Amino acid sequence: MYKFLIKPLFFSMNPEKAHYFATDCLSFFCAIPGVSALMRGMYNVKHPKLEKELFGLKFKNPVGLAAGFDKDARWFNQLANLGFGFIEIGTLTPKGQIGNPKPRLFRITEDEGLINRMGFNNLGAEDAIKRLKNRKTNIIIGGNIGKNTATSNENALADYVSSFNILHDYVDYFVVNVSCPNVKDLTKLQDTPFLLNLLGELKSINTTKAKPKPILLKIAPDLNNSQLDEIIEIVANTKIDGVIATNTSTSRENLKTSAAELEKIANGGLSGKPANKRSTEVIKYLSEKSNKAFPIIGVGGIHSAQDAIDKLEAGADLVQVYTGFIYEGPSLMKRINKKIIEHYG
Repeated sequence: MYKFLIKPLFFSMNPEKAHYFATDCLSFFCAIPGVSALMRGMYNVKHPKLEKELFGLKFKNPVGLAAGFDKDARWFNQLANLGFGFIEIGTLTPKGQIGNPKPRLFRITEDEGLINRMGFNNLGAEDAIKRLKNRKTNIIIGGNIGKNTATSNENALADYVSSFNILHDYVDYFVVNVSCPNVKDLTKLQDTPFLLNLLGELKSINTTKAKPKPILLKIAPDLNNSQLDEIIEIVANTKIDGVIATNTSTSRENLKTSAAELEKIANGGLSGKPANKRSTEVIKYLSEKSNKAFPIIGVGGIHSAQDAIDKLEAGADLVQVYTGFIYEGPSLMKRINKKIIEHYG
């Protein structure tokens, strides 16, 4: 039904408008008595083999929604009905910002991918907690945090600390995003000295909280092996709780989409099927080189149950979807979870 009726409607619209139309529809239907329960019955899969305990949290299943879909924590209550084991909100910044000029989200349908240069558009961390306080679901919520575009890299640490403190009582884990290619100079924050300082500071603040929260680092797929070795060392030195591999890519290699179309779209982070292979390679490298020293959440190009299995076999402990969810529809999570039960049965 999704691929033949709903998806063509969404794909006839501007991608960003389609996103808000789809989430408005989800909110509308979930407000009808009984519909949320019906959705849970359709999409949720429960089985002991799906349950996973990591960094002190118990996940009902290992399939999450990646950051970027629910930036402002508007729809997590409704999205929880679609079979996710966890949902990551954000990227959130201390102050709200409009992001980059539109258009800034593009489908490349020949490759079943997306290119975005959203630029951390969000209403701000303080605004998000208004809705997080009204949490109607017990699903695990992650908070993805970044710096405001107007904040210089020299002052970036203060932005991360601010959002960390604002959100701390309202999310279950944190993701430090220094790898998005759509915020000017942000990826420069992946340099080792800054990361050691930033993650060390967040860990220090975390210990002062009544209930410390897991802290993960989200990395780019475009890092080379030497840089990945540095990430392994940073995790070991700071003792953070894990890594999310990977963010969107600046690469445009081996795409079916024409060079003219790509030139027209211009810059932005690539996600979807073209990101699958490299993401899995990064997961495998981190897992093997570190001797499975820390948990990895695998994300990038998961469009099928087998894609998810490949990432788990490469060393991921959990997986996240985003672009695959858009292309494949809400049955994707159910298919993945059923395949996991079958594969590890």
